[in-house]
Amino acid sequence: MRLAAYNVENLFDRAKAMNLDSWAEGKPILTAFAKLNSLLGEISYSTADKRKMVELMIELGLEKSDKGPFVILRRNHGGLVKRPRTGGLEIIADGSADWVGSLELRDEPIDENAVRNTARVLADLEADVVGVIEAENRPALNEFNRIMIPAAGGTAFRHVMVIDGNDERGIDVGLLCREGFAIDVMRSHVDDRMANGVETFSRDCPEYHLTTPNGNRLVVMVNHFKSKGYGSLSSSEARRKAQAQRVKEIYEGLIQQGEQFIAVVGDLNDTPDSIPLAPLIGTTTLKDAFKHPSFDNGGYPGTYDSCSADKKIDYLLLSPKLFDKVIAGGVIRKGMWPGVRPKKWDVYDEIVEKRDGASDHAAIWVDVDL
Repeated sequence: MRLAAYNVENLFDRAKAMNLDSWAEGKPILTAFAKLNSLLGEISYSTADKRKMVELMIELGLEKSDKGPFVILRRNHGGLVKRPRTGGLEIIADGSADWVGSLELRDEPIDENAVRNTARVLADLEADVVGVIEAENRPALNEFNRIMIPAAGGTAFRHVMVIDGNDERGIDVGLLCREGFAIDVMRSHVDDRMANGVETFSRDCPEYHLTTPNGNRLVVMVNHFKSKGYGSLSSSEARRKAQAQRVKEIYEGLIQQGEQFIAVVGDLNDTPDSIPLAPLIGTTTLKDAFKHPSFDNGGYPGTYDSCSADKKIDYLLLSPKLFDKVIAGGVIRKGMWPGVRPKKWDVYDEIVEKRDGASDHAAIWVDVDL
């Protein structure tokens, strides 16, 4: 059987602020959105709060309309803001109880060519079980599976599953399985919390318990750890370390229960030698598939962007007995933008500019005798 992981970076719709050419362009928008959302949720609005709200609304393009280029302010009931004819903004609510509504990120369709190239990657992958990272929801993933993968020359997967996670933007993790790899048990860890009461997982760490056609039990845990791009460096690292520690506890609990074949897969947003991932990679029996003698990294040590060593953030971490069953492994980068001077790897003919790329991540896979 072939086991894989692939960060598809959403499939159909994505926040416009996240579709810009670089993270540096989108980060200020997402930061302003988060700050304004936080202020709008306060029980009472101080004068300073109202002044800051006005600043943020102007920054987000809401000075003249409730629809900005990247966000929408939905006002269902009560009064929040007034726009005098003379110009400017005035916050007229004194607290969150004075109005009913929401601030939302505006979505836009992913470039159609990019979606087709994502389908090409999954078709070429020919995997039996795929841990999918950054899927909006199950209906979107199911529609992509049913329509786009066959259109790319592949075969649709028999089982499609996504459990809603903690990310309000709809960046979840899921699983695609072929016929014969039915999902017997699903266990969510979406409500696991750290000592400070904050949810441990940015999305979820779902356990998918499968039975292979040969009758072997396989447990796949799909993960997407906290990114480096939002929040302070120290807080992001602390969150990833807490996530790694919790996955370690879940993994070791499964081993104690007698499970032999376990895979922790996904985008862990850090390198193998990093301090945040040390609880998972350094102190458990899990082994990185990249370390297997039969694994071919395609000439590059990383899995993201330029695929240099400091871009190794996607993983297939395998329990010892599953690692021993590996007979081959590799990386598919044909859907990634290869750069221009010179191009680093071969890509699909349809990728002629960066926006055509299926994802900034490579798909990674192993064949296991299971």
